[in-house]
Amino acid sequence: MTMIAIGGVIGAGLFVGSGKAIHQAGPAVLIAYAVIGALVVLVMRMLAEMAVAQPETGSFSSYAARELGPWAGLSVGWLYAYHWCVVIGFEAIAGATIVHQLLPSVPTWLAALVVMAALIAVNATRVESFGSFEFWFSMIKVAAIVAFLLIGLAAILGAAPGTSTPGLANLTGHGGFAPGGWLPVLQASLVVFFSYFGTEAITIAAGEAKHPVEAVRTGMRSVVWRILLFYIGSITVVVTLIPWNATAVTESPFVAVLEHLGIPHAAPVMNVVVLTAVLSCLNSGLYSSSRMLYSLARRAEAPAALARTTRNGVPVPALLLASSVGLATVVANYFLPTSTVFDFLLQSSGSVALVIYLSITVTHLRGRARLEREDPGALTVRMWAFPLLSLLVLAVLLGIFGGMAIEASSRRSVVLTLTVTAVAVIAGAVHQRRARRAHTMVSNDPKTSARACSRFGSRWSEAADPDHGTA
Repeated sequence: MTMIAIGGVIGAGLFVGSGKAIHQAGPAVLIAYAVIGALVVLVMRMLAEMAVAQPETGSFSSYAARELGPWAGLSVGWLYAYHWCVVIGFEAIAGATIVHQLLPSVPTWLAALVVMAALIAVNATRVESFGSFEFWFSMIKVAAIVAFLLIGLAAILGAAPGTSTPGLANLTGHGGFAPGGWLPVLQASLVVFFSYFGTEAITIAAGEAKHPVEAVRTGMRSVVWRILLFYIGSITVVVTLIPWNATAVTESPFVAVLEHLGIPHAAPVMNVVVLTAVLSCLNSGLYSSSRMLYSLARRAEAPAALARTTRNGVPVPALLLASSVGLATVVANYFLPTSTVFDFLLQSSGSVALVIYLSITVTHLRGRARLEREDPGALTVRMWAFPLLSLLVLAVLLGIFGGMAIEASSRRSVVLTLTVTAVAVIAGAVHQRRARRAHTMVSNDPKTSARACSRFGSRWSEAADPDHGTA
């Protein structure tokens, strides 16, 4: 379970996207990673509290439906599925680009198609296959990052052969710690949010774990500090050892550091590691998005066909729908330059993570108050300093969202996110209204019960209850 959470969050965002963040903010990007990392820790603590109290495959989507109303569960669930569908395309392009570098004769669109087909096949067999692949994928990239950190630390201390201590030359030189001011740090937060997103996959996988409560508690406790160490530690090594404005940093910061230190065959070895990380994140994205679609279908908030599973319990229709965006990206990559598709996907998915974090925070505030009144014994994992820290997280998330809306470079992503969110909320409100109308019909005429159940699913009556959550 710990490796599943790590697999979802350490992908192209760290190995490739971090170069863009460093180029935007300079060494001050460390502030963005630290602040956003602290926010992620707090949000994951809220989610762990809810998941331990009631682990479900739908995770925060199910909790939002329970605490805020069916409209919220549908909106958040579909937004999350949309986000991961986009990430699948993002990671497929990143992986295909690396394959093309290693094997120039293979075009990127063909490499992306092969990668997608292989991981769809893995996820379509059984959940154990996903878990096994994710475990080994994560082991490889964690080992690589640890080795990178050890080499980088030795170089910083001047203990590596042929190196001298760089001191603060690269941190404060070349324009200072924040060469472009603090506004670019806010701009870089979009890339950072995209990079960190994925830790919540552990609460989704908990619905299929043998011991979900123990898995969530242990996984969340260990994965948070490991991810912060890997991200902040790796970025610290990069900006300390080489100038932030070096061209090689933007292209591939990890390769740039290793080549600067004279590590032989750094580029091909690191490309293999990055490819493993990309495959791991892609694998996790297929799992997370398909399970969220499956959960939505089980709650009658998605087409019923998405709730169908194989004998091994795999929701293949949901898996195929989740992978459809990635496959569409392969087609787009055939007609458009790789950079065009890559940048568009990054912009269109980064702000969605903010909306998901906001929904988790609001759901937690509502759910914690209810549990303390009705069943305080269920709170075996508690959010620290409630409600002060929860409200602080809410305020900071809203502040970041507002800052991105004001800034021209990130406004496109915010507008796209708000548009998608508005569509999801409207769909959720329409669904809730129809469900309540069906509930009223059944209450007045029990003969319509069978037809209503068939239309809205086995949990339609719970979702339609006017007292079950308020908008």
